[in-house]
Amino acid sequence: MYFIVYSFAGYIVEVLFSIVTKGTLESRQSFLYGPFSGIYGLGAVVMIVFLQYFNKDNNRLFIGGFIVGSIVEYLVSLFAEIFLHVKWWDYSDKPLNINGRICVYFSIFWGFLAVYFMSYIHPKIERLIEKIKKKISLNKLKIITVIMTAFLVLDGLLTGYALEMFLIRKVHENNLDVNNKEIIEQKYEKIYGNEEHANFIYTFFNDKKMIKTFPNLKTIAKDGSIIYFDMYVGDITPYYYKFKFKE
Repeated sequence: MYFIVYSFAGYIVEVLFSIVTKGTLESRQSFLYGPFSGIYGLGAVVMIVFLQYFNKDNNRLFIGGFIVGSIVEYLVSLFAEIFLHVKWWDYSDKPLNINGRICVYFSIFWGFLAVYFMSYIHPKIERLIEKIKKKISLNKLKIITVIMTAFLVLDGLLTGYALEMFLIRKVHENNLDVNNKEIIEQKYEKIYGNEEHANFIYTFFNDKKMIKTFPNLKTIAKDGSIIYFDMYVGDITPYYYKFKFKE
């Protein structure tokens, strides 16, 4: 339940952040379907579990958040690169970064977030959930949670599949020089050579769907440079709406 609540809250925060900083209304979800940002849900759950050991005072909470948040962010980024062959964020241009996956600025942010989260946000969420429990029976609440969890698991599997199909397609169509290119080309021939399979992919996981859902999607070239996929989708904009703020 905590994962679901905080994933949704994280999605809202990210969307508002993109409006303020980039002036665009764009998707910031981690999954193919549904307004959920998994890094926030995962980060919240990990903090709830592990920051109990640091929940003595704000200084310890800050240190715990700095460490725990950085580890989670690094592992999520590493998982995406190894298993999905994509890069969701890159801090290579920021000082004191580790492999572009984490940097001191965002680690400090995790520290402050831990203090605010454990001292202010999470207690309010706990009280809200307690109120919900009084209005909805525990059994119904469990059923809702199980259904939502099953949905997110299925959504996660579809997301992994769709990302792989998109990567394979873009590498082939644009002759991108990435690692394991020969294997990717073999997969392309096998997958997209099947007309029914290819039609299914183009119907549900076409370029517009993928770049609108994951506007910041990128991967790593063989020479270590970053390949931004929004450069290879024609005139499809990687956002839903661009605000024209007065300067």
